[in-house]
Amino acid sequence: MENIHPIFDQLLSREEQEKLLNQKSKVFWFTGLSGSGKSTLAKGVEKELHKCGFCVKVLDGDNVRSGICNNLDFTLAGRQENIRRIAEVAKLFIDTGIIVICSFVSPTTAVRNTAKQIIGEDDFYEVFIDTPLEICEQRDVKGLYKKARAGLIQDFTGISSPFEEPIKPKLRIKTKNRSIEESTDEILQKLLTFI
Repeated sequence: MENIHPIFDQLLSREEQEKLLNQKSKVFWFTGLSGSGKSTLAKGVEKELHKCGFCVKVLDGDNVRSGICNNLDFTLAGRQENIRRIAEVAKLFIDTGIIVICSFVSPTTAVRNTAKQIIGEDDFYEVFIDTPLEICEQRDVKGLYKKARAGLIQDFTGISSPFEEPIKPKLRIKTKNRSIEESTDEILQKLLTFI
């Protein structure tokens, strides 16, 4: 590490970037089971915030696993490193004044706390997409639950690997018996009070 010389203090400040964009950058961390609606809601909220004139970036589990995290597996250690990398990327975005929506299962309290520590408690807003397992399995748009139940996928959250519900999320969005539009609007109205 002795050959590394960061120049963070010589770059434009976050405040200067936020002033240019006329917004306050934050990280909204969507967590929940596979099939809970995280990605769908993240896309919907991104579009609505964009319509309102905000600069937003969505970081989604499948997208980052196809690039920056494509060398990681789905063991607990692989998931921890995945979240660590994403939190570091999200921090770079908020330092540039951009609002970030992270959509990741992030199954344990410890792994979410790691993200919160990297990003900073004042900038980390945990959004729990609270959808019961049976609803997620009914949706199963990727066919993952079926494969996990058949033993074809190991360490699958909610089946062979645990999911720890957030204890005190900033937002808890219950999606059962609600439309995508209703859930998106609820998230949007609450997020607008933070940015």
